[in-house]
Amino acid sequence: MNSKMNPSSTGSIQNHVTSGIRLLVLFALTFALTACAGFSGVSLNPMSWFSDDEVNPPTPLIDIPLEATLNRLWSVDIGNGQGDNYTEITPSIDGGVIYAGSENGTVAAIEMSSGNTLWRIRIEGVITGGVGSGDGLVMVATESAEVIVLNQADGTVKWRHGVSSEVLSAPQTNGDVIVAQTVDDKLVALDVGDGEQRWIYETTQPALTLRGSSKPAMTADAVIAGFSNGTLVAVSPEDGVYLWEERVAVPEGEYDIDRVIDVDGDLLVDGGRILAASYQGNLMAFEITSGRIVWGMEASSYHGMVLGFGNIYYSDDKSQIFAIRDNSEDIVWDNSDLLHRRITAPTAVGNYIAVADYEGYVHLVSQIDGRIVGRTQADGDGVRANLLANNGRLYVFGNSGRLTAYQLQ
Repeated sequence: MNSKMNPSSTGSIQNHVTSGIRLLVLFALTFALTACAGFSGVSLNPMSWFSDDEVNPPTPLIDIPLEATLNRLWSVDIGNGQGDNYTEITPSIDGGVIYAGSENGTVAAIEMSSGNTLWRIRIEGVITGGVGSGDGLVMVATESAEVIVLNQADGTVKWRHGVSSEVLSAPQTNGDVIVAQTVDDKLVALDVGDGEQRWIYETTQPALTLRGSSKPAMTADAVIAGFSNGTLVAVSPEDGVYLWEERVAVPEGEYDIDRVIDVDGDLLVDGGRILAASYQGNLMAFEITSGRIVWGMEASSYHGMVLGFGNIYYSDDKSQIFAIRDNSEDIVWDNSDLLHRRITAPTAVGNYIAVADYEGYVHLVSQIDGRIVGRTQADGDGVRANLLANNGRLYVFGNSGRLTAYQLQ
């Protein structure tokens, strides 16, 4: 039996709450468990006890000189967006089309160049995981523990198949199997043709974890997934046979809340290596073929990262942004102007990286020196989904369900 917490607030507790309050939080979490199989995960938000004003107030924005602008090209409404749950339903891009889904079951295909809606459907169920796309398929997953596969051409449902529990990240495919990671720390492969289970891999789940999971990464010879026990595991895509396992982090501390080390951010495949970050742990790079550690450093993040200008960019659990010289521990620059604003993972666009925050502002940060040089508000309800970039354009999916395309100027 496991509890799931909202990651945007656990970092606040970790660093600013006294040990007595930690015990109070742990006591409350103990009585808010989620069932171990076939469950709808309960999202526990410690902000229900401690508001931002009492713990970590978001840093107010200050005026900046605009050196880069984002011009809005088009905007399309996609259902109710993230809804009332702590979801991060992120669109995906494939073949000049952006596929987006909302919590209320709306899934749509939008032409990237024009913003025209190619198709729009409403599936039965509450979407919590998605959106994956590739090989002529669109993939989402639901609160009721189903993976649903649609045809890219027209949005018709190809099949839907149950898995062991809720899925909070986008299913992935290599054209042979569709792989999804469930919140009970299982990695399941379903046959592309009919959805029947091909194999399943599972790990031991800690007593307390963040609510979320990274989406699996698929290469020609491996499926790689990060788990809530701080490990990165590679298995064969054909039959799920174990290839290697390495630790991104080791749990430390007296209380369960101190020992949370989830690998929740998206994994980054870069040539022959894969990069992963953990909460209250490390940022690490491994060889894909062997799992050998290539490089690592201490970090705490539940987001993915991006490469650019010879640097690795990541946002930590306090919404600070760091540029680390690749394959070293050298900090090129860091930026704390958005401290506690619950920013997204960084996305590279042109000479900048872009992040969005809880008020829906999109910030452009110079890759050279880390200054914020551009800003626009994309959605008044905020942005949790990772931003997407393609050919100098930035695509933002706001919490309200508005998908907006911007051109970098």
